[in-house]
Amino acid sequence: MALVTPHALPEPADLRADCANCFALCCVALPFAASADFAVDKAAGQPCGNLRADDFRCGIHPRLRGEGFAGCTVFDCFGAGQKVSRLTFGGRDWRRDPKAARRMFEVFPVMRGLHELLRYLTEALALPGARPLHGDLRRALRATDRLTRADAEALAAVDVAAVRQDVNALLSRASELVREKVPGRRRNHRGADLIGARLAGANLRGANLRGARLVAADLRKADLRTADVTGADLRDADLRGADLTGVLFLTQSQLDAARGDGATKLPGTLTRPAHW
Repeated sequence: MALVTPHALPEPADLRADCANCFALCCVALPFAASADFAVDKAAGQPCGNLRADDFRCGIHPRLRGEGFAGCTVFDCFGAGQKVSRLTFGGRDWRRDPKAARRMFEVFPVMRGLHELLRYLTEALALPGARPLHGDLRRALRATDRLTRADAEALAAVDVAAVRQDVNALLSRASELVREKVPGRRRNHRGADLIGARLAGANLRGANLRGARLVAADLRKADLRTADVTGADLRDADLRGADLTGVLFLTQSQLDAARGDGATKLPGTLTRPAHW
């Protein structure tokens, strides 16, 4: 596998979207269907109609929610867009180099999946309670990061599902090490269907909510301290007054998809969404 450049391990800033250094890959490479999240249908590889022709910026960015594109406001590439644009393809964009466009669009979702794993591994390494696994976590971080720095051909061939399976097993162990120190009974709702569930005021401290479907769930004033919410679907979940202090593996996009208020307690690494 060819590496495109020598590298150090990713910094937190490398795992956040930098749209100014990306060629709007999420606006072109990915498909979306007309729904509550998107006003229209768009095929993969087709530029969104709102993408400006003179640059790589969205023409309705300040009005996305009002124009029916709430799905765009909660999407996070975890820094994959700028890496594909600037590193993998060396600053070549799909407009000036249409021959590279197809491969670029194939590589972007692969890179996004790997960057999401890098984001989780980085967080796990910052957890004192997961210290017994820090060596394994660091090795997984280095191995995953090496994949992201391969050339386009090698990246397109990466089996992200297989990488995710291995990394998730390690992250689950790290989560358990942290959560086992939480006093009292810890609920296991891994993968549970909790759509619209009435959980206001619920004690979910240290709970396993990995992959739980919490769409439109009532979580007002719920105690979610140190709960693991990896991949939980929090779209339209009501988090007003909820305590998310120390919550594990919560991403900004999950938070942006939910509802909350000034009383919602957030981890220090995340930002209170403007629409709250």
